[in-house]
Amino acid sequence: MAAAHEPLADSADDTPIPFRQAIEALRATRPRPEIEIEPTPAPRRLAPYAYALQASVTEPGADPEDEDAEPADGRLVLLHDPAGQDAWRGTFRVVTLVRAELEPEMGSDPLLPEVCWSWLTGALEARGVPYGEPSGTVTRAGSYFFGGLGDRQPTTQIEIRASWTPLEGPGGVPDAAAHLAAWCDLLGQVAGLPPAAAPDAAGGVVPLPQRRGPQAR
Repeated sequence: MAAAHEPLADSADDTPIPFRQAIEALRATRPRPEIEIEPTPAPRRLAPYAYALQASVTEPGADPEDEDAEPADGRLVLLHDPAGQDAWRGTFRVVTLVRAELEPEMGSDPLLPEVCWSWLTGALEARGVPYGEPSGTVTRAGSYFFGGLGDRQPTTQIEIRASWTPLEGPGGVPDAAAHLAAWCDLLGQVAGLPPAAAPDAAGGVVPLPQRRGPQAR
């Protein structure tokens, strides 16, 4: 992660122990070097307890001016309600947002939304993390340039909004680190990065599109 974090408050903190342990697992996770993660303010109205991270994928020297490029970014929120919520079918919930710009030819693929959703479920399955009640949307948007910007090539943006219930393990604590690792895999996929490590073939991860070329930036 981008910076070290202080430990959670001591036992006087009224935060439930399972949530405290899940947060510690998130804080201890170290993603691949191209992905930078840092804490961000969490939403207050979705659950009694929430913890949020924001992330960006950086490609050194990938910009036409040899500057660093950020082909994808996102946000992950871990929610906890000790009383549970009917829609979750559990006491924890992961809520995510991932955004990326793809090669223009990908934007015309009618199956793009289904493929993007399979990237998410495939990342979770490749990591072997148990989850339930997945839901979400995939939004595709195209940008076309005119006038003084007319020399730019069209671009296609994709946005994946999703949530799922991480199934709880011993002590009522989900494997938060594994869910974060799967989410980082998804970020790397939508950014067009090569796999950091060979995934389990049984996970069935869908092949990825190429990254944006300089002409599409």
